[in-house]
Amino acid sequence: MESGWMRKKLIRAMEDNRGLILTVIGLPLSFLFDKVMQFRNWWYREFLSSPSKHMDRVATIQAQVVRNASQPAGQRKTMCTARPNWLSLSTTFFNKEACHKIPIPLYDILELNETNLTVKVEPMVTVGDITRYLVPRGYTLAVTLEIADATLGGLAFGVGMTTYSHKVGLYQETIAAYEVVLGDGTFVRATRDNEYSDLYHCLPWSHGSLGFLVGLELQIIPVKPYIHMKYIPVKGQKNYCEKIRELSGTYDGSAEVPDYLEATVFSKEEAVIMVGNFADVTTKEQAKKINNVTRWYKPWFYKHVEAFLTSGEGEEYIPLREYLLRHDKAIFWVLESMIPFGNHPLFLFLLGWMLPPKPAFMKLTTTPVVRAMTFTKQVFQDIVLPINKLEEQINKSEELFDTYPVLVYPCRIYDHGKHVGQLRPPREDQMVPGTNYGMFNDLGVYGVPRDVRERRRWDAVSAMRKMEAYTRSVGGYHFMYADTFLDREEFNEMFDLTQYEKVRRKYHAEGAFPHVYDKTKPEVDVVAIGKAYMDPLS
Repeated sequence: MESGWMRKKLIRAMEDNRGLILTVIGLPLSFLFDKVMQFRNWWYREFLSSPSKHMDRVATIQAQVVRNASQPAGQRKTMCTARPNWLSLSTTFFNKEACHKIPIPLYDILELNETNLTVKVEPMVTVGDITRYLVPRGYTLAVTLEIADATLGGLAFGVGMTTYSHKVGLYQETIAAYEVVLGDGTFVRATRDNEYSDLYHCLPWSHGSLGFLVGLELQIIPVKPYIHMKYIPVKGQKNYCEKIRELSGTYDGSAEVPDYLEATVFSKEEAVIMVGNFADVTTKEQAKKINNVTRWYKPWFYKHVEAFLTSGEGEEYIPLREYLLRHDKAIFWVLESMIPFGNHPLFLFLLGWMLPPKPAFMKLTTTPVVRAMTFTKQVFQDIVLPINKLEEQINKSEELFDTYPVLVYPCRIYDHGKHVGQLRPPREDQMVPGTNYGMFNDLGVYGVPRDVRERRRWDAVSAMRKMEAYTRSVGGYHFMYADTFLDREEFNEMFDLTQYEKVRRKYHAEGAFPHVYDKTKPEVDVVAIGKAYMDPLS
């Protein structure tokens, strides 16, 4: 009895002081972990790298899959990777203990093809790894997520979008080929045009429910050393929505558009639009405008951006890799809810060099109560929505969540035809004239709703279900890394699973891998927990 009471008191103390614990314990450990992994990757690639043995490693995975498939039906389990939940960026904790776990130790960058502008990688290569490798060679991925710990394989089977997506679309559009081990142990290479093209189109958004990813060929683009960034503060919702549609080429598919484009909405009537283009720095005047935004003592990037609402329009030059990872230090603005004092100049000066805390360590500190808070007292959502409804999206977000800033990334969604992959073709009114794509955007809503901040009752269940219903009504999609409240029928309404189900049967995924709905739904009863935590004092 005494030990149980003490344990509860300890858990509550950890929950109430999570920011302090992350600062004192999590930051140093995550910093050391990151340096060890960086050193390991450098050592491996400099002295032990063996891209020629890639297929030997794949053969080991195949053998394990075949061994599982040969088990009697009553003893055979569905399979998943052996990677611990706490290493993933998802807010959910999929129950891997119910599956047969297969190690996927594939961390190598295999080949840079400068003729075809592709890079071949193994799936556990991270955004941090690939930018460190490509940028000094004059390239970057066409779609580079801003979080260094995101794996290229995770993005391939999930979804990725960034500030270059108004030019090329989602991350999946930049994948030239997937190497996959199927449920019966067969190795296949799937491309847009080969015999596995049906599989190729269904692998994005599948979240490991169709096979094990063992290799990727990704599109790269030539770059310059800097991004010339212009910050454009805009007053008035209609004005900033129209401006970002115009700059993204929503109204004219032949219009010249910037290399990078995004907006941060700080209130319903105020936003800063950021326009970036590849650049060289050749003059002293330009050199004076270089801003190393990721240095430890610099303010979090979104705070830097916010200052332009007061100072007015401005410009600067950001080293390319620092631009690509500009949001990494504060994980956009998520870190503020975890370490509220993290952007204080004194904290940045003394401890900013250890930011960001690695998601692995943040998830390791997640107790059941903290897990419940991830959707009952905070919002972590990325939603793909048609940009012609941008004003409506922001109004809906304010109505349901009332938290700012809100992120907006324009993105092409291509019309690949009916029942080709999990995304439906854009509707007629969403298409960009003269093209085969519609212009959508990522609406990134991360933070603590106003009702929670002001200690009022907030119904997370009702808010999220209303947002999901709105998303379905306009033909949008929720990123599945975050908690959802969709039932099976609603999931099938949001996503087109017609070809996905055929591919599962055709390529031996049924019985071998969990269904995508089961793989991505929350591992806890979000509705029950949401109602239980409606009390602002709970």
